[in-house]
Amino acid sequence: MKFDIEKILEDVKNTLSEKRYIHSIGVMKQAEYLAKKYGQDVEIAKAVGIAHDIAKELTEEEKIKYVEENKIKIDEIEKINIGLLHAKIGADICKKKYNFTEEMQNAIKYHTTGNENMDTLAKIIFVADKTEENRKYDDLQTVQKLADEDLDKCILYILDYMLVDNVKKQKTIHPDSINIRNKILLENLKYKS
Repeated sequence: MKFDIEKILEDVKNTLSEKRYIHSIGVMKQAEYLAKKYGQDVEIAKAVGIAHDIAKELTEEEKIKYVEENKIKIDEIEKINIGLLHAKIGADICKKKYNFTEEMQNAIKYHTTGNENMDTLAKIIFVADKTEENRKYDDLQTVQKLADEDLDKCILYILDYMLVDNVKKQKTIHPDSINIRNKILLENLKYKS
């Protein structure tokens, strides 16, 4: 399956701030690298990587209006944390504008919170979003190394950090993050028995 990466790049560049555009390029590059490593379609990974944050910089009002007008189901946590809506909105935009498949849409939907139904492409985008070269945080090299070794271990590490951080800040935690974490842990226990 081929996608017009140049067109998506142009749209993302015209939609997002320079900082967010540079991040999106970084995610595209990291998604390409991880797709090669884990045997996924590189063109698809690049297209999803560049487009994953296409709705990130909509205002809260625009996000609310978009989900209402496009009848996108949202949960209680998303009603409180409107920033999370960019993932579902981005998936919808990419479906309508670029004819992204359901698999590609899900990778965009799940890139912020994770989801227990993540396939390899969704895991790649989730990890690429947190490990791209422009990110700046203390554990970045550790997380990048884990991304090279095992996507699930990397996701667990990222989620554990996010969960602890959200607890410290007394922020809500999306159930999808808990569910994917538990699923990975249970699968690991199954393989150890």
